[in-house]
Amino acid sequence: MSERAKKIGLIIGQEWEWPEAFMQMVNDSDENVTAKLVKLGGTFMGETCDYDVIIDRISHEIPYYRAFLKYAAIQRTYIINNPYTLSADSKFSGTALVNKLGLKSPRTVVLPNKQVERDATPNTFRNLEYPMDWQAIIDFVGVPAIFKDNQARGRRGVARVHNVDELIQQYDESGSRTKILQQIIESDQHVHSFVIGQENVLSLNYSVKNGRYQQMTLDNDSELGKQLATDALRITQAYQYDINMVEFVIKDEVAYVINGTYPTPDIDLALMNEEQFLWLVSQIAALAIKRAKRPLPQTGVFNQQEQTS
Repeated sequence: MSERAKKIGLIIGQEWEWPEAFMQMVNDSDENVTAKLVKLGGTFMGETCDYDVIIDRISHEIPYYRAFLKYAAIQRTYIINNPYTLSADSKFSGTALVNKLGLKSPRTVVLPNKQVERDATPNTFRNLEYPMDWQAIIDFVGVPAIFKDNQARGRRGVARVHNVDELIQQYDESGSRTKILQQIIESDQHVHSFVIGQENVLSLNYSVKNGRYQQMTLDNDSELGKQLATDALRITQAYQYDINMVEFVIKDEVAYVINGTYPTPDIDLALMNEEQFLWLVSQIAALAIKRAKRPLPQTGVFNQQEQTS
């Protein structure tokens, strides 16, 4: 009797280029593994999940998907990336981890929420100092600075501020979102290091002016390439992310981590050349097949009971 084919599912947003290439690569392989889009219409308590692996690309935008993925993880489906870790990840905590690892990062402040999405009274905020010392915040970070969401991925909700008045204006418009203010490291050299399977690294020079990656891949054996690959691996392995992208800025030959975790990096031929694109597709396909056949333990509430029983 032949062994059941392993199933890999994708949960995606608007992107299509790399998911289509990924599914074709997996389905054309000789590995007895299939890949397709996950279809959901509400999740019933007690139902099983028949996927061995699910790659998540959009649950940070769709809360129902995150709830389903946590449930699927309890059913022993291997999730790329771990939804429990993703739920705890944030830009401020990521910066703190970068500093704890001894790497350099921009000066950063996390700010209290302007509003909260629940009933609250003045006594709810007795731990907060008011008014905040806006000038001290600006003096610490420096200007111009980036004002951005602590949780959001990508570039949405990002603004530059140049003085206290602009910071207060942006803060007053921030609603219930938790925001951070972060130092801008001015440099023309931006490097994005893709880490796949907590092992393999592809470092690409990113042109801010052109909005895409440069043709030449940064050599991991060069002095800079080796340093960035090592740093990206240390950060990614600390989170145990199977897919991650670490953003660096190089200024005066010093590397700064401006974003330590980007678990859903853009993979698109509009951003990179075909060789870079195919490297990422093939690495992710190999990773997903490997995890389908030999899943690693994933931390989360679902296995804590097993460890203590």
